[in-house]
Amino acid sequence: MDQTHSLSGQDGAPDHGGYDISAVIPPGDFGPPQAEAPPRAPETHFNIPAISEELAQEAFTNYVSSKCCYSSKPVKEMVFTDLQSLNTYRYRLETFTESRRTENDSEPYYGQQVDRSGIPPEPWSIPVCVPSFFQDSEISIPVPNTSSIKDCLSCYTLGRTMCLSCGRSGRIICGFCGGMGWTNYGQRQFCGVCGGTGRQSCLACGGMGTVRCVKCNSHGKLHCFISLKVTWKNNIHMSVIDKGSGFPLELLNQITGEQLFTDMAPMVYPVVSFPDSSVNAASESAVREHQAQFSNICRILQQRQTIELIPITQADYVWKGKTHTFFVYGIEHKVLTKDYPATCCCCSIL
Repeated sequence: MDQTHSLSGQDGAPDHGGYDISAVIPPGDFGPPQAEAPPRAPETHFNIPAISEELAQEAFTNYVSSKCCYSSKPVKEMVFTDLQSLNTYRYRLETFTESRRTENDSEPYYGQQVDRSGIPPEPWSIPVCVPSFFQDSEISIPVPNTSSIKDCLSCYTLGRTMCLSCGRSGRIICGFCGGMGWTNYGQRQFCGVCGGTGRQSCLACGGMGTVRCVKCNSHGKLHCFISLKVTWKNNIHMSVIDKGSGFPLELLNQITGEQLFTDMAPMVYPVVSFPDSSVNAASESAVREHQAQFSNICRILQQRQTIELIPITQADYVWKGKTHTFFVYGIEHKVLTKDYPATCCCCSIL
């Protein structure tokens, strides 16, 4: 039985012959089974580092020495009164998905083979080569057994269409005389470009009145088929767990953190044993949200979750009887201070 799908309508729009054309095709029962989360979370032990007084003082000393208007006396004479850990965590969940959709497609017919030997396969049963995980990618492939050859209705098989610049006349208003036919209005000299006619040959079509048909590339016929679009996308959820430290959150994008935990599997389980319950809650919410969002409309191929420590320490110290504060943050041990007590009058503290 001939299962070729006839294509009809403007520009070879297909008559699908029962083949479903939709924006997004649910995975259904075709292809490999959807992965499932493990029954329980893996046992994980976390070691949260803390900053010492010596390290805080070293970072502050390096910071002050980089400022030409900062006196080194406070660094040398200060007395720490408190070192408070304000560690902030960055939780990240990546869900690498594959989605498929079908759409009508066509290309100029150059004599290529027409595939009409059987029943078109279901979109999710068509094998494709999966790219590297967590990298966005997209491919388009013809669905087997959906091909046919149709006349190009853009040019009515002529291979050429009307030139829009001249309206098929092959001539346009002279650009030199503006269609008047003469120049030098006082002496009314004939225009040397159009010979006094006010019209010149159309540059777009070379005076032919028609141009090459873009749809069929002047061949007059189209190879029409159903195209399968496969999209791989890395969907990212990011949560920053901040404990109201007062530290400017806009600086967090400039901070390199320390990776404490990474977990990768076809379907990850929410983190449950992290010492900070807010991180566990963020993981629980993100994993459930991604599974609910993607499992019914695409196939989840791989997930990866990471927990990153952004070390922030608030250091309080006393110098000359007054209390001051600075922050040490990031694994680079950057310093932020807004009230350094010994600067010259020309210095602006950032």
